[in-house]
Amino acid sequence: MREREACGPEGTGVAVVIAAKDEAERVGSTVRAARDLPCVDLVVVVDDGSADATADVALRAGARVFKHSRNRGKGAAMETGAEGVRLIEEHEAAAGTPRPPRHLLFLDADLEGTASGAAPLVEPVSEGKADMTIALFPATRMRLGGHGFVVRLARSGVSRATGWEPEQPLNGQRCLTRAAFEAAKPLAPGFGVETGLTIDVLRAGFRVEEVEVPLEHRATGTDLRAQLHRAHQFTDVVRALVVREVRPAVRRRWNRARGPVTFTGRQMSRKLGHRARRNRQE
Repeated sequence: MREREACGPEGTGVAVVIAAKDEAERVGSTVRAARDLPCVDLVVVVDDGSADATADVALRAGARVFKHSRNRGKGAAMETGAEGVRLIEEHEAAAGTPRPPRHLLFLDADLEGTASGAAPLVEPVSEGKADMTIALFPATRMRLGGHGFVVRLARSGVSRATGWEPEQPLNGQRCLTRAAFEAAKPLAPGFGVETGLTIDVLRAGFRVEEVEVPLEHRATGTDLRAQLHRAHQFTDVVRALVVREVRPAVRRRWNRARGPVTFTGRQMSRKLGHRARRNRQE
């Protein structure tokens, strides 16, 4: 672990947390790119029940690795990673080098070299201008325009719950303060984690920004495996919304087709402030 680089007015560093399953081909380059990001002095990889050499590759690339004996899902891996950071900081304090708790930067394992472009996510959090940043992928915006079925479901759910409508609600590239992360625990399980995290952080009164960054990960595709992934993602997002008393849009449309229904979800009248931040290359 390299010497800690403090950032922002409080001198807080950043720990990168990467949840990975069967990503031996990509996680090494992702870790190496993440280690070179400003303010980052710690990269933690959580091997979520991989059947390949993900853990070994991540270790060789310079990450601290925590392993799940079986696949427990993205939300559980993110919590394990954050707890791992806390334990490392506890050890540092016992060794005589106490520091403010690091901010957490969550990155996907398949970003590879593009992870080096994640720095704009860190700046608003380190400078105290935001409590959580969410990445906007330019290539995704051009390719999909934010019109995927699960994306629309998550976007409308966040909007109904908080009054704020994110452009890319399922983007897992996020930087947040430890206070914001703790306020959102326990995280929603599986692929509902991003939707639940956004709702919980905003409901707790924290500030959220979307930041355009030059990142890109592996496309989901259109084969059977990709369709199963989307179905799993859809189920997890619905679960995250139901737990937070937000009626999913798809359920509302289904009920409307069947006949009149009465909305019984808790009304959310409070609209939290949001400032969208976009960093574009000149």
